Amino acid sequence: MSNITPKIITIQELLEKINNLEIPDYQRPYKWQEKHVKQLIDDILFHKQHHSEGYRLGTIILHNNNNKLDIVDGQQRILTLCLLAKVLSESSLELKIPENDISIKNLQANYSFIQKYKKELKDSKYFFLNKCQLVEITINDDISEAFAFFDSQNTRGKPLKVHDLLKAFHLREMKYLPESTTAKIVENWETIKDEELSDLFANYLFRIKNWSKEKSALYFTKNEIDIFKGINLKTQDYPFMKHYHSSFPFQIDTPIINGEHFFKMVEHYYKLAKLEDIQNNKIIEILNEYPARNRTGDKYVRNLFNCALLYYIDKFGEIELEKAIKKIFALMYIPRLQSKVYIKSVNNHAIGTKFFSIMRNSVNHNDVLNFPIYIPKLKDIKGTRIDEIKKLYKELGYEINE
Repeated sequence: MSNITPKIITIQELLEKINNLEIPDYQRPYKWQEKHVKQLIDDILFHKQHHSEGYRLGTIILHNNNNKLDIVDGQQRILTLCLLAKVLSESSLELKIPENDISIKNLQANYSFIQKYKKELKDSKYFFLNKCQLVEITINDDISEAFAFFDSQNTRGKPLKVHDLLKAFHLREMKYLPESTTAKIVENWETIKDEELSDLFANYLFRIKNWSKEKSALYFTKNEIDIFKGINLKTQDYPFMKHYHSSFPFQIDTPIINGEHFFKMVEHYYKLAKLEDIQNNKIIEILNEYPARNRTGDKYVRNLFNCALLYYIDKFGEIELEKAIKKIFALMYIPRLQSKVYIKSVNNHAIGTKFFSIMRNSVNHNDVLNFPIYIPKLKDIKGTRIDEIKKLYKELGYEINE
């Protein structure tokens, strides 16, 4: 990677170029809360008292875009620093930001919050402007180089969730789209909470993809990120890709189509994974209500059940769904019968039963409905507080004694 020029700048030097900085439409909204601002202020005041030689606040990555500097990484910190400087100087300091309701609300709230520290900050004004520093990295190449550097920096550190890295990668694959289209896609992505995105990738998409290939799916980390980097229809032209050029539906076990299709896929499975369309099903009602459902082991088994059910619906829709739910329950809750449940035992069960790999290779829903199930003998049932689960097995015709 060429044309990378890292340098140390003070807050004063950052402010001097503020009119040349822009936040591109693909960036997330400004989401820092009072707790984040307070932590930054506390750090500045602490270092002013104990480390008067200076304080390094971190790294920002900029992309030289026709003599304007787009903020690729560091916008949350930069905007907060601008708020601090605005309170200190009482000036009309401005940074051009996308008109986003979330950003505007948080900026206004944090500006009011910073006012409470005005006196303390005034006493630390020189230290803040001249001794607080940032590492500035300006990239003059194509935007893809900026994103590639962004990826490499953040996979080595801790500031971003894994899905944030995927977002950056797939935005890079969308450079041919109009900015308005990209901005709308990012806006839709940002409506989903971080914890919900983490749950979707780690506990559903990642696990189904891996289990369908009889691979372990314990934890989704940056080391598994490539599973969601797929094919680029603009730059690749392998024979197997020809049918993907049509209006291809979403399927969990098929290759990811990079760029816009990835974001639409995430939105689709975010809604589907809630399983809200399943109404008046006795098994699901009991699983939602039995007293021990919130134990850690029970949550692992419920996730296994949900993954199998989502996979079935993704592939076969609602065809004989009631029968499928019964089959999936009987198969996936076996670990709950046997003993204490750990994430490893659930992972091993998902792989060992071969249910997910059978699903992957099935071309008819009956392949799933006819899947054989072995229920442990009574002497092997060591699970506790599972009376409701055992009763369900009995009602489905399996030999489970009270």
